[in-house]
Amino acid sequence: MANAEGTKKTKKPSFMKGVKTEYKKITWPDKLDLTKQTVAVVVITAILSVLIAVFDFAIKYGVDWLTTLKF
Repeated sequence: MANAEGTKKTKKPSFMKGVKTEYKKITWPDKLDLTKQTVAVVVITAILSVLIAVFDFAIKYGVDWLTTLKF
């Protein structure tokens, strides 16, 4: 009884038509905004890389120091 007599199946739009329609709605950033965002990502990545390296070194040094303690 999924398809009762009074109902019609509606034709679904194709996937590619939907993609094309959504693609037209995209607003691309201009060159200046893209450059600023790229620089921000690179700088933040570099800063976080240095912080993670410092924390890793500190933890490694701390664990090595703790394992050499004699009680």
